[in-house]
Amino acid sequence: MTQNSDPYENAVAERINGILKQEFMIDKYNLDLKIMKQIVKESISIYNELRPHYSNFMLTPNKMHIQSQIKMRTYKTKNTCKNVFASV
Repeated sequence: MTQNSDPYENAVAERINGILKQEFMIDKYNLDLKIMKQIVKESISIYNELRPHYSNFMLTPNKMHIQSQIKMRTYKTKNTCKNVFASV
């Protein structure tokens, strides 16, 4: 995952993990690994193909990537200095 165990280093992975836990409640299941992998796969499919997103102007991610008329929204980071590396 991340080198320093800092969630800000891999915000996309943290966001996806949060959605899988909060919206699809995959952490509530105590099932075989093979079944859990299938649940995650189906959850991701629902997220990308069926679930509209406010940040995508209520389009699904797949529909947003296919179209070319609407520009994706971009957001400023809270701390732009976070990505500066310190010299040792």
